Amino acid sequence: MFDSVTSVAMKSALDALSLRQRVIADNIANVNTPGFRAGRVQFEDALASAVRSGDDAPLKTRVERSLEPTRMDGNNVNLDTETLSNVDTNLRYQVAVRSIDGSFSAVRTALRST
Repeated sequence: MFDSVTSVAMKSALDALSLRQRVIADNIANVNTPGFRAGRVQFEDALASAVRSGDDAPLKTRVERSLEPTRMDGNNVNLDTETLSNVDTNLRYQVAVRSIDGSFSAVRTALRST
């Protein structure tokens, strides 16, 4: 059960969302750093593809630098974008945690009834 495609996908999602949260925090911390390019973590398409194919290997995520236009100082961090992305990421993380918690609750209930 804990090595199923669903379990691996949920763990991979949590790991990637956690990385995204750290990258967003780094972006916000560097909003005024000349030449800083915002980091982006994209994993949803790869995760969906892995689930569709039944691949239970942990997802490999990486940080890529944004190619969005820069300001005069070479920085391309947009505080509004980062704030919205942070809210979205936190909500997704909460949903994933609740999903995993529901799975463990079912196991706990099954173990108690034996």
